[in-house]
Amino acid sequence: MKIALPKLHTAHSITNAEATRLCRTALEQKDREDYAGAQETMRCLWSGVGERPNTEGLHPSVVAEVLLCTGVLTGWIGSKIQNSQAQEAAKDLITESIEYFQSVSDQKTVAGAQAELAYCYWRSGEPNEARTMLREALNKLTTGTTKARAFLKLTTVEWTAGRYYEALEILTANADLFQRLTNHAVRGAYHSEHAIILRNLATTENKQEFFQRAIDEYRQADKQFRLAKNLIFRADVKNNVGFLFYKLGRFKEAYKYLDEARRLTIRFKDRARTAQIDETRAQVLIAEGKYKEAEYVARKAAAALAKSGHQRLVACALITQGTALARLERREHAQLIFQRAIEVGLRVEALSAAGLAALTMIEEVDQLSPETLQAAYQQAREWLATTQSTDLLRRLNEAAEKVVAGIQASLTTEDAMTALLSKPHVARRQRIEIRKDSYPASFDSG
Repeated sequence: MKIALPKLHTAHSITNAEATRLCRTALEQKDREDYAGAQETMRCLWSGVGERPNTEGLHPSVVAEVLLCTGVLTGWIGSKIQNSQAQEAAKDLITESIEYFQSVSDQKTVAGAQAELAYCYWRSGEPNEARTMLREALNKLTTGTTKARAFLKLTTVEWTAGRYYEALEILTANADLFQRLTNHAVRGAYHSEHAIILRNLATTENKQEFFQRAIDEYRQADKQFRLAKNLIFRADVKNNVGFLFYKLGRFKEAYKYLDEARRLTIRFKDRARTAQIDETRAQVLIAEGKYKEAEYVARKAAAALAKSGHQRLVACALITQGTALARLERREHAQLIFQRAIEVGLRVEALSAAGLAALTMIEEVDQLSPETLQAAYQQAREWLATTQSTDLLRRLNEAAEKVVAGIQASLTTEDAMTALLSKPHVARRQRIEIRKDSYPASFDSG
C-alpha cells in the first residue's frame, strides 16, 4: 500500500536550507504522531511511502538528511498503514544516509541513524539484530536527546520481548540522563516506558506495589506530555492508568480515566486509539461480569482496529471478545473467535499474541476436543517459550493439567496447526476484513 501525495514543486525550487527545515519540521510532527502533517510537510520532496525522495540539485549533506528523514518516516508510517515492504524501503534509505555521514566522519549522526535503522529491524520482527545495532549506536553516543531516544528504543525492544528486568535496568541506570533533558516529549516517553515495565512486572510477579509505582510513573508521563502539549500521548497515558485501576479492582476510577482518554481521541478523530480504549473498557466490563456488553464493545473495537490496519491490536481485541463469549457460554462462537485471534497474530508474526489466544482458549472454552486442546497447548507453549512472565508460566502449567488427560502423543507442527486454525468454510462466514498491521499505537521513541 502506498500513500501518494501530489507534488507541488520539484527539488529545483527548494533550497538546501529549506529542505533541512522541512526535514526538521516533519520529524517534529512525527514526534506528535501527526503522520498526515509530516507527509504534507515533505510532499514537495517526497510523494509517500515506497517512493524515493526527489533530491536533485541538493547538496550531498542535505541529500543525506532528506534520505534519513524520509527513511524514518517510511518506517514509522509504514508500520501504521501496514505496508509489508515499508521497513525494507526504510532500511535502504537510512543505510544510504549512513554511508554519507560515515564518509564525513559525522559519528553522532551515524549513531542516531543506526538507532533508527535498528528500529526498522525491530518492526520487521528481528529483535536480536535491533538489540545489537542499538548497543553499537549507544557506544558512539555520549549524552543528549539522541542517546536518550536510543535508550528508549532499546527499552522497547527488551520489554516487548518479555525481558522486563533488562528493560527496567536500562531506564534505572540512565535516569540522570533523562532528568537533564529539556525535551518534555522524550521525558514523558521515559516515564511512560517505565510505567509499562512496572505494570508488566506487577502482573507477572504479582507485586501490588509495582502497580502503584506504575501509576505514579504514568502521572509523571502525563505531566511531561501536558508540557509538551501532546494530547494524543496524554490519551495513551490515561488509557493505561485506567487499565491499571481495572487490575486493582478500582472500576469506578478506571472508567473515569477511560472516559477522559476517549474524549481526547474523539477530539482528534483517532479511531484506532478510540478502539484501543474501548478494548480496555471491555476488559473492565468482563471483570464486572457484564459479559454481553463486553462482547459488543470488544467486537466493535476489533472491527475498528481492522479497518485502521492494526492487526496485532485486533488479535488482542478478539481475545477479549472470545473471553466474553465463553463467559456467555457461547462456546462454539468463542472458539472461532480465539482461532481468528491466532490467525491474526500469526499473520503479522506476533507469536506472543497468538500464544496468548491459544492459552486463553484453553482456559475459557469448555469441552474442546482432545485434539484441539493438545494443539492449543503445544502451540501456546512454543509461541510463549521466551516469556519471562511468571504469570504466563503459571497459566501454562495450569493449562497443562487440563490437557494432560487427552494427550496421547506429540502432534507434528503441521497437524497442530491444522487442528488449531479455523476451517476454511467457517472462516469465510466469520472473517473480519483486515489489512496489514502496525505496532500498537504508543509513543514511538524515535
